[in-house]
Amino acid sequence: MLNNEKISNKLNELLIKNYDAEKGYLKAVKNVENKRLITFFTECSEDRSKFASQIRTQILNLGENPKESGSFKGTMHRNWMDFKTIFSTNEQAAILDEIVRGEKASLEDYNEVIAETEIPESIKTVLISHRNTIKNTINNVPKMEEAVA
Repeated sequence: MLNNEKISNKLNELLIKNYDAEKGYLKAVKNVENKRLITFFTECSEDRSKFASQIRTQILNLGENPKESGSFKGTMHRNWMDFKTIFSTNEQAAILDEIVRGEKASLEDYNEVIAETEIPESIKTVLISHRNTIKNTINNVPKMEEAVA
């Protein structure tokens, strides 16, 4: 059985990824003009902020310390997003491509943690809810692509 520290470490990894995703969505909001995309990215950022808050609570409930900020890798991804959009003929489409890539990676990360048999069901329930929202985000991207086409 995983002890609280090991569970907390896994949750902290998700927490950091949510901090990174929230910042990425906020950056995306600044790089688009389409009102539907602005709304979509803002809602996604708010979702990730809520996810981070819920994961922080779970870590604290385990008696462990949550991480306080995102990762260097996340910063690099946002910089790559900036670089890619500078040279793209369709900035908004390039941003959406990066969003899908990031969300698919996030989905994999959530699936890995959820698959851990030692993670308490109460925590899995929270993570499954997050995963379902991430799936919905991925499924909504084609609608956003139509909005910018």
